[in-house]
Amino acid sequence: MAAPGNQFFIQSNIKKTAVHHESFKQLWETKWKMPAEMGVYPFMFGAAKDFQPIVDELVKQDFREPYDWDTYAQMYFPKAEELTKIAEEAEKAGEIEKASEYYLRASAVYRISRFPAPRSEKQKYAWKVGKEVCIKGLSMREHPVHEVMVPHKHGIEGEGSHIPIYHLLPEDASKSKPTPVVIIFTGLDGYRTELAVWMEGWRQKGVGTIVLEIPGTGDSPALPNDPTSPDRQHSSLLDWIDTQERIDNQKLCVWAFSTGGYYAIRLAHTHPDRLAGVVALGGGTHYMFDPVWLSEVNHLEYPFDLANTLAYKFGYGNDIEKFKKEASDKFSLLKDGTLDKPKCARLLLVNGTEDEIFPIDDYYLALCHGAPKEARFVQNTKHMGEPESFFIILKWIYALFGIQANPVSQMQTMPFRPKY
Repeated sequence: MAAPGNQFFIQSNIKKTAVHHESFKQLWETKWKMPAEMGVYPFMFGAAKDFQPIVDELVKQDFREPYDWDTYAQMYFPKAEELTKIAEEAEKAGEIEKASEYYLRASAVYRISRFPAPRSEKQKYAWKVGKEVCIKGLSMREHPVHEVMVPHKHGIEGEGSHIPIYHLLPEDASKSKPTPVVIIFTGLDGYRTELAVWMEGWRQKGVGTIVLEIPGTGDSPALPNDPTSPDRQHSSLLDWIDTQERIDNQKLCVWAFSTGGYYAIRLAHTHPDRLAGVVALGGGTHYMFDPVWLSEVNHLEYPFDLANTLAYKFGYGNDIEKFKKEASDKFSLLKDGTLDKPKCARLLLVNGTEDEIFPIDDYYLALCHGAPKEARFVQNTKHMGEPESFFIILKWIYALFGIQANPVSQMQTMPFRPKY
């Protein structure tokens, strides 16, 4: 622990249980209702009116932890199927805008049904169908998002052959006028189908985007339990970018969210010469794997069982005790020497000081090791320091790329407002 007295900076709160862990009703009322009404994380592309009847039934049946994930997921399917059918009918009628919206609204319902990770069979089905309707909706927009299968040429046996990405470039990007690109690393529960919400805003600023999942999540081909697998995935992606004439490979910035921040920090040290900048928002380095920390996080800020979800993501399945025992020695960026490498890409660390998902101690630790880094901590906020952190990061990336822009206009592209 980085705080004085060998404690975490949030030590005074570490034994408290957040009210949203009491029941789904409390989760909805205290944590999810407002973002659902705003159309923001984790309800990107969603409409609150689509979720209300599902919520009413979950509350009626008194859903609470520990969840039966198949039973939980099934509760969402009828509404998701209803929305998909409306989208299909609109598409047949040539009502493209309406079809796009309903496909995306269906994807949002499927997302919450497989949230926080597709661990059960029905949650895995929700991920499969959810991404199908999502790319349909995104591809029907005025500026369509494309799915690209990037060859994973550095992959080894047991890894997938391709890295699925979402990709969008400004219309005027060309060989003679290549565009800067923001590469978005997704997190533990938000995948490319969700963080695609940032793509249109960047397009309006003349910046391209690539969105992809981190190992152990979504469709990442990288081995989840191999600490070096992200290095291979990153090399394959960057090599592919080098072949794209419309992308300026001298103007690449990675923006990583939450668990993705862990991988971004590693990337900044393993590929320091291939990136103009790296932003790790709400990530971790070392203490995120501490057994003491992992023994407390299931009752803190995260909406569900964080330690169990991380164990699943890192390839340990349901064996949470083995994960807590082995994770630090296996994945810590301090213990493996990453943080002490003498060279690092320009790296910005941003988080809320009261983060109860990944402790701010990890960023304090990163600042005490290796090459100098930039940091901005948002006081009295929890995980990722939202929304102030977004404005901090947008301004930093604008300056990195020499863009004169107002972050407010970009943030206004984020909330999803259903028209139909």
